[in-house]
Amino acid sequence: MKAKTIFCCLICLTAAAFAQPKIALSGTIEWDKLEINSVVALNMASAGLRLPGGRMQSEAIIASEYVRLIRPGVLAVQVDSSSSVADLVNRGEWDSSDVENHILQSRSVPPALSPDFSNLLASYSISIDSIGSALLRHQRPADIPRTLNPVSAPAYTGIIIIASDNLPVHGMRDTALLRPCLFPKIWDTDMKLIFEKNMLNPGARAMVRYFTSHDIFMTGPSGLSPKITAVVGSHPLRIFSRGVFGMQPTDPIINREDALRIISNDENRKLLREGRIAVIINDTMLKDPLPGETE
Repeated sequence: MKAKTIFCCLICLTAAAFAQPKIALSGTIEWDKLEINSVVALNMASAGLRLPGGRMQSEAIIASEYVRLIRPGVLAVQVDSSSSVADLVNRGEWDSSDVENHILQSRSVPPALSPDFSNLLASYSISIDSIGSALLRHQRPADIPRTLNPVSAPAYTGIIIIASDNLPVHGMRDTALLRPCLFPKIWDTDMKLIFEKNMLNPGARAMVRYFTSHDIFMTGPSGLSPKITAVVGSHPLRIFSRGVFGMQPTDPIINREDALRIISNDENRKLLREGRIAVIINDTMLKDPLPGETE
């Protein structure tokens, strides 16, 4: 009987050792913050762990699994109208080790217990504008288009492109909401390219920043929120997008007249080079859920 009891205990210990812990990831790609924010939850009982002694082991399990769990979310980040980070990796334009290096630079807060004490929760944040910076390969920005027939235009402090509604998709009989990405191109209604990533100063933090209509309908003289003012200043040029373009509808199309107001003088062309551009998008497009959220 004693031998049978010992044998049963060994079976239970072996099963616990090889049990697959229940661990889940949830979170969003937040384009207004240019961050991926996520929470990893480990069910401690499923790992055969209990408090207080099992806390350190639980934290170790979360840390070891985080890179694997968050990787699909990083790969899902839309780079431009035709490519995600995954596409760049698959084409050999970015190395898998670069993806993991960015993941390992995540900011985190000390893990905490869930309200019912069943899960240990760890929060992480990854900067996606740093991914954009890593993908800028040029040392000097390309020239921004000029015009042979400049128009009179004041020097603005920034550019706001309003694209919060469904817009015509160029070349298609369809409409779509503008989708955020790291490197949107800006086109005019003659389909002339006004701005693309190689024209951006490599030292700029981001090519564009995304906001919602709430940020341009505030009380106060400018009507702008402090967040958007930090990007475009207090006297920006406000433009309504006339359409969207791209395999994914990431690129705004602006009137030729508005494009001329930007490219007609050095001060306004400099706004593009410095990334002093705010794009107003629909609230529903501001956050993308992470793929493969549960394990």
